[in-house]
Amino acid sequence: MVDDEKEVGTFLSRLFTMKGYLVQVVNSGREFHEIDWNQLRFDVAMIDLKLPDCDGLSLLQHLKQLQPRCKVLIMTGYSTVKTAVDAMKLGASDYMEKPFVDIEVLERQIDNLLNENEALNQHFIHKLAEDSGLIVGESPFMKNLIEMAFKVAQKSVNVLIEGETGSGKEVLSRFIHIASPRNHEPFIGINCGAISESLLESELFGHEKGAFTGATQLRKGFFEIAGNGTLFLDEIADASPAIQVKLLRVLETREFMRVGSSGTLRTNARLVAASNENLQQAVDKNKFREDLFYRLNVVTLDIPPLRNRKEDIPLLVRHLIERNGHGDISFSKEAIEKLQQYNWPGNIRELSNVVMRTLTLADHKSVITANDISLSNNQITPDKNVSLKEIQSTENLLEEWRKRLVADFNEKDELMLEEILTEIKQLQSTIGKELVMQALQKTYGNRNEAAKRLQISIRKLRYILNEKNQT
Repeated sequence: MVDDEKEVGTFLSRLFTMKGYLVQVVNSGREFHEIDWNQLRFDVAMIDLKLPDCDGLSLLQHLKQLQPRCKVLIMTGYSTVKTAVDAMKLGASDYMEKPFVDIEVLERQIDNLLNENEALNQHFIHKLAEDSGLIVGESPFMKNLIEMAFKVAQKSVNVLIEGETGSGKEVLSRFIHIASPRNHEPFIGINCGAISESLLESELFGHEKGAFTGATQLRKGFFEIAGNGTLFLDEIADASPAIQVKLLRVLETREFMRVGSSGTLRTNARLVAASNENLQQAVDKNKFREDLFYRLNVVTLDIPPLRNRKEDIPLLVRHLIERNGHGDISFSKEAIEKLQQYNWPGNIRELSNVVMRTLTLADHKSVITANDISLSNNQITPDKNVSLKEIQSTENLLEEWRKRLVADFNEKDELMLEEILTEIKQLQSTIGKELVMQALQKTYGNRNEAAKRLQISIRKLRYILNEKNQT
């Protein structure tokens, strides 16, 4: 144990000695370096971040070099919680805030670290990730990210998730919720950029009856509904300055007011925010409040884009196949290689759409080949020689067909009406299939829900997809 407060060191030494542990206490960085590291092996170290002659982070790094398997618990004051989180990124297993309010919590932390089975713990973490829809894969960065997210999930601190669009920020936020002690409480998510400022305020904080036109009854906001759970604010950078001010007040005081009310309500919800824009850069450009940024930025987790974890694509594809209920279908080696050669600007969301589209058009194939996969970077620009099936966008499809028909009409003195009528039928079939696939994308492959949205029967949906033999 490394702590410059001798009374704390003496108390904790007696406490853990009575529990049967062998304890050594030092009160400075100098005494730490005087330890005979060749003779002594430690299972757990408790290191205070603030020492008179050095900082705890340097001792943590030195200890991890000398004894990598030693677990480290960082002791910190509230004002240095962010530094403690940084320590976890450097290899610390956990942290504890000083002064110690509940000694039993500290005892449990030490007991858990001493009894922790790393293999079982990793298996448990990955199982939780899978349950939340997060596929960790083989990427070292993702493995470190998920382990860090698991550690952070145990603490009641705000989390900021940054990553490109479609990289899985909401899924990671759900993992944090599931892995936290709040997992039996609600998880509420809202996209700050998808709705207007006035509606967002009402959604977050609620409103009183008669607060504005259309407010016919009292409505609770998400901060109130989340209770002791987790509130996920996606695309936080798109929140207006007025909303940012109100969010800052909630984070500072844990209090808020419904729209149209003068009464104050309290919230204990944990806030997880996400942005596809670098918030520090947004602060530098005066697009985002600096004080709110520091409140959100207690812990920052960066999700890598799919192009930086292509080794995970085979596992992701298998997951998507099974999620869409096509467990009997596989992708050939060449098909996987084609997917891995693509840059994936839309990340996992784009991969999901490509896999679902491919499965939908598989025509009962058991093995998907490279030729079955259509990617946006290798599609041919539509012209007179392109078949209707190769055009992926409904709008482009109609526009290209119109241009071709007009061009033929202007170039030729005669038109084959029967051919045009036949082509119209083909166009109708292609558009129908495209709209069905779009509906399937929005419903993550749920055919009953897709049919409901299109107001057709499931039998009609299958017919449009050329599955005429299915009932």
